[in-house]
Formats: sequence, structure tokens, C-alpha cells
Amino acid sequence: MRCVSNHCAVTRSGIPDQNSQNLSLLHTLFRHSHTLTHGIDFYYGSKQHAQKMVDFLQCTAPCRSKTSQRLISHDIHSNTYNYKSTFSVEIVPVCKDSVVCLSPRLAQSLGNMGQVCVCIRVTSTIHLIDPNTLQIAEVDGNTYWRNPFNGLCNPRQLEEFIVMDIDIIRDQKLGAGAGMRSNKHTLAEVWVQKTSEMDSNQQYYCRTFLGHLLNIGDLVLGFDFANSNINDEYLNKMNPHHVPDVVLIKKSYDRSRRIKRRNWKLQELAREGDGMDTDDERQYQDFLEDLEEDEALRKNVNIFRDASKIPVESDTDDDGAPRVSLTEMLEELSLTDATGGEGADMMTD
Repeated sequence: MRCVSNHCAVTRSGIPDQNSQNLSLLHTLFRHSHTLTHGIDFYYGSKQHAQKMVDFLQCTAPCRSKTSQRLISHDIHSNTYNYKSTFSVEIVPVCKDSVVCLSPRLAQSLGNMGQVCVCIRVTSTIHLIDPNTLQIAEVDGNTYWRNPFNGLCNPRQLEEFIVMDIDIIRDQKLGAGAGMRSNKHTLAEVWVQKTSEMDSNQQYYCRTFLGHLLNIGDLVLGFDFANSNINDEYLNKMNPHHVPDVVLIKKSYDRSRRIKRRNWKLQELAREGDGMDTDDERQYQDFLEDLEEDEALRKNVNIFRDASKIPVESDTDDDGAPRVSLTEMLEELSLTDATGGEGADMMTD
């Protein structure tokens, strides 16, 4: 029996950002997809290619999948069956830089960490950090679906704050049964003020895991709990004294300066029209900055040196923003002849 199939891999997530889509493109799995639309749906001519996409997603992000198959046609004379298979993949609705509120049961099982945590990375597991204690934990797909939680905010809702004062916490004692602590971050107490409210005296106090990066006068992105109306099952049941006024997420750098000195690029699909709209461009720049800030994220991504960018030797404008080292960049293949022009036509007899 011979089966001729048309297949679709459907991915759905509750988060508005497109980093999952960007990551899949960079891993070159789009090469076998016939159509890519916003959403995202992948259409394949081979069931093996669709299954490969599902396997990739399961290795990249916590998700669960379902498979369905429908008979399109059947030729009894040639014994040929035409099937349409659909692989539906549901990705957890939590992305990097999201603030989440865990259930008391899950927080206790993760080492008695706080319920309000920050997602610092999403791989095959969700990496969380408690901004009050530096405790870290990983939540895999099975654990998440048994104890689901949602992001309280997404990167679009982050506000800009300026650091007014900071005090590093040297000795932080954890209670019995506490889990692992991060050795890549530094715990600190900070007082911040919104850059949009500089004409007022309103300051906010919070603890943060960014003590190794922040100094007085630095800009930082965070989520304002004090002035937000959040409808979350677990957050609404928390003691109000345990809910922070502000949760700081990451240090803010001048985007135009980062773009100007970025001497690398990525392979891209052909863009529709003259270019991306403002929102798509913002998300794309967010993704490039995530690659610069997270070495683990870019280890499987091909980064090419951008020959069109002129190297900047002066470091007078260096604001400490993360960069991609030259050793991580690849030279882009260009088919040219010895004179530097396009190659000549092939000679044939």
C-alpha cells in the first residue's frame, strides 16, 4: 500500500511575541514548509517533515501535541490512499522576561520559593528565578500541565524605571528545604522611579536579581504591580504584603546605539512588501537583543558577520551592552569570481 499525504503542523501559544517563530526559522526547519502564515501554521508535503517539526518544538519548548489523520481519497484500482495528517502542538503560554505567579503547591515543591517569579529562559523547560531570594527552578512540560500558570505580563507591558539607590545584599539566609540559588545573579535592594513620573517624588522599593548589572542612574525595565489591575487566580489569594510593588526584569540599553554597532546578521525569509511594520520590527529587534544577552540561546543559531558594517574602534560610547564575539560569527558564503564580480556562465561543449 502506498500513501500520498498532505500534512500540516499547527502551533498555538497564548503569548503575543513571535520568538518561537523566529527560533524555528533560524533552525532552518522552514526549508520543507510550503506556506508560513501568522499564527503559526506549517504545511508540509511529507509526514516525516511535519513530524520533524513537532520533534523540534518538543525539544525547544514545553508543549503537548495531538495527531489526527483524515482520508482524502482512495483509488481501489491502484491501491493508493491519500491522507491529510494534522499535528497540533500547544506551547506553554509563558515566554522569557514574563512575570508569573505559581500555585502554593508548585512553589513548595520547587524548594519553598516565592510564588511571584521571573521567567529568565525557556528551553525544553521553563527557567524561573525568585527575585527576593535568587532561588532558581526548572519546570518541565509534565509539571506545568499538572500545575498550570500564566504570565502576569508580557514584554510589551514593561515600563522604564531609573535606579535612584541600590544596596547589595551580601548575606541572604534561606529557610529549611530551600532549593538552589543562582550564582550568576546578585541580590540587591533598589529604589526606583518611573521615567514617565520624574516630575513627582513617587519611588518604589523592591528586591531584584540584577544587582550585578545595576548602578545608580541606570535605566531598567520592570513591571508595575502597584498600579496594575491583574486578574490571576493565585495572585488574588496571596497576602498583599507578599506582593512586590515592582518586579525588575532587565537592564535597559539605548536601542539605536545597539543597532548602530551590531556587526552581525541572521539569515531571513523573504519579507512581504517593503519591510516589516513597526510592531514586527520591534519584536525582531527584541529577538536580536535576546541573542546578544543569552549565550545559551544563540549556541544553535548561525550568526553571520555583516561586512556592510564599519567596525567602530572607539569605546567612548560603550554603555556595557552585551555583544556577540567575533569568534561566534560565520563568514557568509558569496559565489563570486576572482575579480570580485559575479561568477561567469558555465562553459559547455
